[in-house]
Amino acid sequence: MTEKLSDEFQQIKDNLEEIEEKITRAAEKSGRKREDIILLAATKTVSPEKINYAISCGLNYIGENRVQELESKFEELDREKTKIHLIGHLQSNKINKVLPMVDMIESVDSIKLAKKLSQKCIDLSIEMPILLELNIANEESKSGFKIEELTEACYEIAKLKGIKINGIMSVPPMSATPEENRKYLSRINQIFIDIQGKKIDNVNMHILSAGMSGDYEVAIEEGSNLVRLGSSIFGRRQY
Repeated sequence: MTEKLSDEFQQIKDNLEEIEEKITRAAEKSGRKREDIILLAATKTVSPEKINYAISCGLNYIGENRVQELESKFEELDREKTKIHLIGHLQSNKINKVLPMVDMIESVDSIKLAKKLSQKCIDLSIEMPILLELNIANEESKSGFKIEELTEACYEIAKLKGIKINGIMSVPPMSATPEENRKYLSRINQIFIDIQGKKIDNVNMHILSAGMSGDYEVAIEEGSNLVRLGSSIFGRRQY
């Protein structure tokens, strides 16, 4: 191992230890325990070597944004010890490729996509857990269901075979400080709890995926139980 890589591995280990402490404190603030929160590493542009090192440090979940990038890394990943989520936009022509590689799709952003996913899962005789993507601020640049669309979409998608709604994923607007996102993160949690309370058939609403490197502590304080961290684990992305 080169000295540079050794230093980078040590930084990943140190980062994970610091993140663990912060997640624990944020969970306690929200009346929960560390084990109630899933830490998922967003691994866009990160090499399999670094991902596997993070897995060896105890990381159990990773998330990729692009199917093509996941495909290029898949065989090299230590898949025995980790679950893989797709966290980026899924094009319908990539469904066939992604299904054998992932344990969950967090980014189902339309009924049309859900129907195509459902049909392919039926063909493969599998059931794929999914999250519905909520566009909390109705941003034109982001995909996802608008607030007023989400509940009806949940009822509609719940009727489909081969997929099962396990919760909601959302990305609040980019803000200068984590506190500026607290109102959005709180609203996401309110919507999550509201849909959870409806007890819709074929919906197991138990995962709220919100919070990234810049605001994960606030997200946990406001109810998130899955945070997606990239740069705070691996450092600034190398494009």
